[in-house]
Amino acid sequence: MCTFADMQPEYVSGEAMITNKRYKELMEEIRLADELGLDVFAIGEHHRPDYAVSSPSTVLAAAAMITKNIRLSSGVTVLSSDDPIRVFQQFATIDQLSDGRAEIMAGRGSFIESFPLFGYDLSKYDELFEEKLELLMKINEEVIINWKGTVTPTIPNRGVYPRPFQKKIPIWRAAGGSPSSAVAAAKAGLPLMLAIIGGLPEQFTPFINLYRQTALKSGIAEKDLQVGINSHCFIAETSKKAADDFYPSYEVMMNRIGRERGWPPLTRERFEASRSPRAALMVGSPQEVTDKLLYEYELFGYTRFLAQMSMGTVEHSKVMKSIELFGTKVVPEVKKAIGEKSRQ
Repeated sequence: MCTFADMQPEYVSGEAMITNKRYKELMEEIRLADELGLDVFAIGEHHRPDYAVSSPSTVLAAAAMITKNIRLSSGVTVLSSDDPIRVFQQFATIDQLSDGRAEIMAGRGSFIESFPLFGYDLSKYDELFEEKLELLMKINEEVIINWKGTVTPTIPNRGVYPRPFQKKIPIWRAAGGSPSSAVAAAKAGLPLMLAIIGGLPEQFTPFINLYRQTALKSGIAEKDLQVGINSHCFIAETSKKAADDFYPSYEVMMNRIGRERGWPPLTRERFEASRSPRAALMVGSPQEVTDKLLYEYELFGYTRFLAQMSMGTVEHSKVMKSIELFGTKVVPEVKKAIGEKSRQ
């Protein structure tokens, strides 16, 4: 699962009651996902009033203390505007608190607010990410670091502590469909997480194929390849109820972001088209979402799927029901079908 911890924007300093409530709801979501036996819970990083979490590592550290088995990941860490040393230290701490369940999903992020906030030059968008990712990977491999950077500081023979509970923290590279990201992830030997939040998933097949082909040419064994898919998801007992419960909040959220990015307004008609059997939006009954996940498995052969729930301001009780249906109805059927296919 994945969430951005969406909420109603809140501007009044010292009276952040909506944020307080959202954090408590988020802990309930993570606890339920763990109790249902889901594999991973990822939390996004944002620096906007419509999302509650600017520090995923802080929230994940809290989650480590109330869960037992679920893996805890950022979704994503906006590495371009962060310090790779601090990122590693924070997630090594989560890893120790959780007995080895921390992961880092590194990406450029959905928005650019963190660049002016932390004083970074947006013109160095790609350069910052690639160099910082390289440094993060080096810290993950080596305790004592000697490093001479271009956009990062020089590190002369210094140790980075604490070290994680695991031998190494799993690091995923998140991407939105750029071929260069697929190639870079493959050459670095990193698992790839692809966000598919619109259009037809089949359009991303060449992207996944490029990643796999490049990885194999780079000497990575087929069995070691990991590909993840992240999509918007909401489930209710019936298809109509899922659509009716989800659409009002989703429309407000998508149109708010759309005005910033020049997207056409979302209408109910377009929404219904986007949740059709071959489209990206996974909103429907448990059977509909199961069928879509199996369809996308045929397309991509993914090893992980992140259902991005609690989108917009859907009522918390309905989000909890959606998580419950995902964990009790959808995931068991998908895993059973994939297991049977792998044995054929």
